[in-house]
Amino acid sequence: MAEFTGRSRRKVAGRMNPNELLRIVDSLHRDKNIETEVVFLAIEAALATAARRQFGEEADIAVQIDRGTGALIATLDGQSLDVETIGRIGAQAAKQVIIQKNREAERDSLVEEFGGQIDDMVTGVVHRVEASASIVSLGVVEAILPRSEQIPGESFHVNERIRAVIFEVKPQGSRVKVVLSRTRPSLVKRLFEQEIPEISENVILIRAMSREPGYRSKVAVSSNDQRIDCVGACVGVRGNRIRNIVDELSGERIDIVRWSDDPQVLIPNALQPAEVEQVLLCDMLGRAIVLVREDQLSLAIGRRGQNVRLASKLCGWDIEIMTADELEEQIDRAVVGFSELDGVDEELAAGLVEQGYLSYDDLSVIEPDDLMKMGGLTEEQVDHIVDQAERAAEEAERAAAEQRRRQKEQDQQQEKEQREAEPDEPPEEPGDQPT
Repeated sequence: MAEFTGRSRRKVAGRMNPNELLRIVDSLHRDKNIETEVVFLAIEAALATAARRQFGEEADIAVQIDRGTGALIATLDGQSLDVETIGRIGAQAAKQVIIQKNREAERDSLVEEFGGQIDDMVTGVVHRVEASASIVSLGVVEAILPRSEQIPGESFHVNERIRAVIFEVKPQGSRVKVVLSRTRPSLVKRLFEQEIPEISENVILIRAMSREPGYRSKVAVSSNDQRIDCVGACVGVRGNRIRNIVDELSGERIDIVRWSDDPQVLIPNALQPAEVEQVLLCDMLGRAIVLVREDQLSLAIGRRGQNVRLASKLCGWDIEIMTADELEEQIDRAVVGFSELDGVDEELAAGLVEQGYLSYDDLSVIEPDDLMKMGGLTEEQVDHIVDQAERAAEEAERAAAEQRRRQKEQDQQQEKEQREAEPDEPPEEPGDQPT
């Protein structure tokens, strides 16, 4: 809509000029895509509200605008009300309605524009920094980058240029609220698209991603062209491409994984740099048991379980890392434990273990139909077995919690005894005092 001119404002404010009113409503409809009926109803409601301020809130006032001529018809308690009177009362209110509708249209336009950019990367300038967020200018709007959506440890300064993805857009009063993020996996994806032409050209595809912001990401890629090494292209000559991405993410480590549709191949790739000996897939549980040598165990698991956790998210399998000896011990323990349940013989126990069920907790969540087929059992027998497994799992958890408590007390006692055993430091001699 063309902005109100001073002349137009005076016409609406001074008296309800029908032709001018129709022109403004039509202009709002054409330029701002607001339905004319919506504007008419809003003006009628505003005029009625303004009239009640003069005639009393309890007054029965009805206001109607002729959609064809713009003429005003008003009644007070069923009696016709002087149009000039209602016009003088409501002209300012009508002007405010039109201005408000114009603002709402501009807001809705921005909501539509930025709402279509969810997960897209934008570049902005930090306008100000607050305790809970950084306010970033994107030109036509100011966006919010909450502290929770910033990479741990990073900070920004006024006038600093930053890149982030849009992850939330919604109307807020007459304005639009745009929320940015630097912690979402989509930021890593957009940076790859920007830094690696083969990805933006769809020669190399990003097949899966997992991320712990500020610490580590895993990106699985594949190539549509056998002549192009997808991993090498992402790394770049002397690592220049991946280095640019790492720098933008405040030093976050990026693992580039070669994608495969075969979990037996993908899972070892995702766990690199650890060397995997064997992958056992337990389809019924969605679990992958990965066997590694003793010297590769900590590397495969990663610091605080980060490597295996990210690999699990990347591959879509619940990955459990163990050595061959540990697996054998778990199998023996599971077969014995399951066989002790009423209704489970040794053959069924062995069959459950073969499917990857290695604990009472696993057995407590088994699909009843699966257990019925495996053991030739009735529904009642299955319910009885699962009930026993649930109670055993709860008991095992209580025992584990008690063991952790005792271990903690033991560690605290050892620390106390160690402190008491250490000799007290001798007091400083006067000559040793700083001058």
